[in-house]
Amino acid sequence: MFDDFFTRALIAGVGIAIIAGPLGCLVIWRRLSYFGDTLSHSALLGVTLAYAFSMNITLSVFIISSVVAILLINLQKRTKLAGDSLLGLLAHSTLAIGLVLIGFLSSIRFDLMGLLFGDILAVTTDDIALVWIGGIIILGVLYFIWKSLFSATVNYDLAAAEGMRPEISNLIFTLLLAGVIALSIKMIGALLITGLLLIPAAIARNLSNSPKQMIIIAILAGIASVVLGLFTSLELNTSSGPSIVVVSLALFILSLIPLEIRGQLQK
Repeated sequence: MFDDFFTRALIAGVGIAIIAGPLGCLVIWRRLSYFGDTLSHSALLGVTLAYAFSMNITLSVFIISSVVAILLINLQKRTKLAGDSLLGLLAHSTLAIGLVLIGFLSSIRFDLMGLLFGDILAVTTDDIALVWIGGIIILGVLYFIWKSLFSATVNYDLAAAEGMRPEISNLIFTLLLAGVIALSIKMIGALLITGLLLIPAAIARNLSNSPKQMIIIAILAGIASVVLGLFTSLELNTSSGPSIVVVSLALFILSLIPLEIRGQLQK
């Protein structure tokens, strides 16, 4: 049988994959991949502040990521800069501030590689409880705002005209993304979170024919990435977080085969 730490890693990783699946699909539909990347970069600043003020890491990351998301929304209203320019500005600024603060906190020992790439094998039972309870809350809120959010994804103006308040659902969605990043920072790391959020959804995009089907496949692809990635890490003695993302990439490449076959049949 597996050691306890490996079993805990599997349980926590599967939880993250289930949460990330539907959110990743929305990120792809709404073309917000760089937004997710921005929030993941800001997570390093959240971790740094957590160490500096002896705060809970998950809470600190959630607060900082939420502040960055709200700041982006306000900046879009107050400046003429394009959205991608604002995202780049916030992503690199928060990452740089976090790294500078790490330099000042010389009395605190940082595992920088752990912050950047995570260590899912170090999760505790408390982390597992946080992932699954937090995940249930996130998915519950997502279910509640799904109709408005999906309608705004298809046609924002029509959703607004029908009184669905898409601006509210958009704000809540950004906070849910911040929540996912906060829950997964310890396991996947600041630089790899977006990969687990996007790649399984991209796999599902290649294999699905409907939104519902895409969400289900994204969840299954995420779970497969976590399980195969952890076993690969165990066999090859590689870092667990990067191994999960590399396996996910391999699955994405395999998902291109049906597209190629379909294209050949249509010729």
